[in-house]
Amino acid sequence: MTEVRSQTMKLPGVELLADLRLPTATHALVIFAHGSGSGRLSARNQYVADRLAARGLGSLLFDLLTQDEQQLDNQTGELRFDIPLLAKRLIDVVDWVGRDPQLHTLRVGLFGASTGAAAALCAAAERPGVVAAVVSRGGRTDLAGPVLARVKAPTLHIAGSNDAQVLELNRLVGRSLHCAHRLEVVPGASHLFEEPGTLGKAAALAGDWFVTHLQAA
Repeated sequence: MTEVRSQTMKLPGVELLADLRLPTATHALVIFAHGSGSGRLSARNQYVADRLAARGLGSLLFDLLTQDEQQLDNQTGELRFDIPLLAKRLIDVVDWVGRDPQLHTLRVGLFGASTGAAAALCAAAERPGVVAAVVSRGGRTDLAGPVLARVKAPTLHIAGSNDAQVLELNRLVGRSLHCAHRLEVVPGASHLFEEPGTLGKAAALAGDWFVTHLQAA
């Protein structure tokens, strides 16, 4: 199993906790952007990160919100839909990776879930020369709104067949994307992919997409 290294990222105006997985001789780093009520310690995110590591892909799991912000969001739910805030945090992390002596040479992909997927597409639109691939799992990519047409990174939407609203929203988003994109439907999966085997299927699809699009140029 790949070693997990915890660290603090010093970003403009905020410090965020992160867990870094770097398989030996990896050429790529997948940055996770979680959804509401989740974070770097999410069992689902860690499972996917471990599956990606098994395929030689590095990952960076981090908390989009500070502890105080997360407590506020748990009470009010107001920050989980603040896409400009989440996108700025993610862009700052992408920039941080680009400055890090150990990470700056790695090809960057983004893996977003729920509202984190909208932040991932916003970050991809703002950093088109850096973000080389995006995967959305159960993503509210519709919340990325007007930036969708500017996304250049190949984008994979993964949705569960039982998550009817998000599945339909992902289909609609595909009409606004001008980049290479695909929608994969996981049979029997609901929004959180909690059903047996469904998260493994999503992780395999994400791994295929990142391996294909994050190969060294």
